[in-house]
Amino acid sequence: MSLREKINQDLKEAMKAKDVKKRDALRLLTSAFKQIEVDERKELTDDDVIKIIQKQVKSRNDSIEQYQKADRQDLVDKEQSEIDVYEIYLPKQLSDEELEGALKTIIANVGAQSMKDMGKVMGTASKELAGKADGKRINECVKSLLA
Repeated sequence: MSLREKINQDLKEAMKAKDVKKRDALRLLTSAFKQIEVDERKELTDDDVIKIIQKQVKSRNDSIEQYQKADRQDLVDKEQSEIDVYEIYLPKQLSDEELEGALKTIIANVGAQSMKDMGKVMGTASKELAGKADGKRINECVKSLLA
C-alpha cells in the first residue's frame, strides 16, 4: 500500500469515527496532493508525498511562530494538532547524535575542510538525509562541524 493510499484509508476511518481534527487535517493534505498532481500533471510517488507533507509541516511551524507572537493560543493548538497528524506519515527523524554521525561521514566522503566546502556538503547531505532530518537542522550541524 502506498503512502497516499494509507492517508486516504486513514481519512475514511477518521470520517467514520467522527474525528474532526484528523479528518480536516487529512483533507487539507489530500487537497495539497491533488493540487500538485493537477499543476504538474504527474502521478505522485511516495517521495513526492513525503516532500509535500514536510512542506505542510514547515508551513504549520511558521504559522505557529506568528500566532505565538500574536498571542493566539487557540490557533497555535489547531496548527500543532495538524502537525501531530502529519508527522505520523513522515519517516523517523534522526536524533542529533545520528545526524552528526551521518554528516561526519558525508564530510569525510566529500573531503570538506572548511566553511568554503559547505555547499558540497549540503548538496550531498540534502539528498542523502531527505525526509530524515530538516534542512535547517542539517545546516546548523554542518556549520558547527566545519567551524
